Amino acid sequence: MEKYKVVLHINDPACWDTALGNATNLLKGLEPGNAVAICLANGQAVLGYEDQEKVAAMKTLSEQGVIFQACRNSLQKMYKDNSISISEEELPSFVAVVPAGIIALISLQQKGYAYVKP
Repeated sequence: MEKYKVVLHINDPACWDTALGNATNLLKGLEPGNAVAICLANGQAVLGYEDQEKVAAMKTLSEQGVIFQACRNSLQKMYKDNSISISEEELPSFVAVVPAGIIALISLQQKGYAYVKP
């Protein structure tokens, strides 16, 4: 059976709890190793990587195979504008940075990932 492939697109900080719940439920509902889940944050949602409570939940999910990504364009703009206090280099180690969230989203969909907008 082919693995379920999903990208959870988070662009609103208020949607992090729902996205983390979606990822948790996905893992609970499937046999281990039967899903590839990516949580991609862009825009204001990169603020979620500053929230230590959310980061703890993300870390737990990352240990179960969920991939977390952050948009470099959003991080750089918000850091320059003093809208976010962490730089790309200060992100949690389990967070991968993609050059542009929009391009990553399109690329993942072209590869067959289901798009979920929590």
